[in-house]
Amino acid sequence: MKPWVLLDSAPIPGGGELHLYQHVRDYAIRVGRDELMNSHSHGSEEALAGLAHARLPFHGPVHALIGGLGMGFTVAAALRVLGPGDRVTVAELVPAVVAWNRGVLAAVAGHPLDDPRVGVQVGDVADLLRCARAAYDLVLLDVDNGPHGMTTGANHWLYGVAGLKAAHAALRPGGVLAVWSSGPDEAFTRRLRQVGFTVECVRVHAHGTRGPRHVIWLAMRDGRADARR
Repeated sequence: MKPWVLLDSAPIPGGGELHLYQHVRDYAIRVGRDELMNSHSHGSEEALAGLAHARLPFHGPVHALIGGLGMGFTVAAALRVLGPGDRVTVAELVPAVVAWNRGVLAAVAGHPLDDPRVGVQVGDVADLLRCARAAYDLVLLDVDNGPHGMTTGANHWLYGVAGLKAAHAALRPGGVLAVWSSGPDEAFTRRLRQVGFTVECVRVHAHGTRGPRHVIWLAMRDGRADARR
């Protein structure tokens, strides 16, 4: 059996390293021994975009903020459900991940960064949320394996009350915050409700119709559709 081959490593701002591995046609991104993502298992990452978009209570121009580029599957899924006049801003903390997605990983998700609707910001998605007010219709977070700072300790802020308040303020009325996780977390559900979101928790298969079931929180900011458009 062929082993996994280390293709590249990259420092994570704040400490730690990301590692890109290849096994025949499959790729994996890991932090230490923990696997963040695998090109063979991405059904739930794709569902993150589709489920969130389906809950928007309006039609018309949509601006989506995606925290965490990964292997591009969430971006590609967002582009499939968004219209020609919509926009996607991707915030990726690690510059090498952007380089991987423009290089060796580009074809894995179908070259989503080549789409003119996509803009990439190299930096912390938390910084964009802190300064945004009613700027986005969708905020999709897939930066860790759940609502805790695994990639970097600074991500703890995103899932705490302060971070969730910032996400709520960054959304326009009727907007949706979607958060991917490898498993459930009742305390996180309570925090979402505490800051004013209407919360739905959905379980989806890692492979689309099979495999382990991951969790997606869909947190809606209340607002009448006619107040938006």
